[in-house]
Amino acid sequence: MNLDLRGKNALVCGSSKGIGKAAAFELAELGANVTLVSRSADKMAAITKEMARVKGQQHDFLAADFTDTADLRKKVRGLTATKPIHILVNNTGGPPGGPITEAELEEFTKAFTTHLICNHLLAKAVLPGMRKEGYGRIINVISTSVKAPLPGLGVSNTVRGAVGNWAKTLANEVGADGITVNNILPGATNTGRLQEIIEKKALATGKPVEDVTAAMQSSIPLQRFAEPGEIGAAIAFLATPAAAYITGVALAVDGGRLRNM
Repeated sequence: MNLDLRGKNALVCGSSKGIGKAAAFELAELGANVTLVSRSADKMAAITKEMARVKGQQHDFLAADFTDTADLRKKVRGLTATKPIHILVNNTGGPPGGPITEAELEEFTKAFTTHLICNHLLAKAVLPGMRKEGYGRIINVISTSVKAPLPGLGVSNTVRGAVGNWAKTLANEVGADGITVNNILPGATNTGRLQEIIEKKALATGKPVEDVTAAMQSSIPLQRFAEPGEIGAAIAFLATPAAAYITGVALAVDGGRLRNM
């Protein structure tokens, strides 16, 4: 099985923590040069130094705020002018929770910008280089909510579904160029965001955090939360030559929580 990513350049969004950081390390382990993207320059500087000890590749970072699309476009154009990007991992933290009936219009606008619009902006920036290099992998980290909307995540359910359909459309259009586009659907994963969700649920119900955690885990066939590295490994596999004939799929990495296929 060909899992070799030596000589490939990856752009990984939301990579200062959680799933994005884990994906960056998994890609580096397979030989890729990784450009981290997030708002925190200090965190990314420390991570690139740590990553340098993995295989010795050339890693760097791009400090960008996804609410400022003009600045993001300028910075990513500068990056692609210096090197081709073979692998793009679109990964952005989910919108705040809450019922859809209570969501303000501005919440939808912000979420569409930081997720769908920025995904599209980045894809358009890297596609010319992918076509020229004859190698392209676009991997979007979204949510199992594209198959089964999650209670209390109205804005997220809406936006994630839009990203899923955008990705499927893109996969159909760029397949002839040998470029694949796939979605990873993480289940409950041990990240700061999951802890926030648990704490809010505990506060709303008056139950101890431990009880809320146990109840959530009991709904998962594997009876536990995922670790970020497990999601990162799935992302890295889809980026490899071995996954060349996989495109347009939504891969749930959720411990079996989804009850549908």
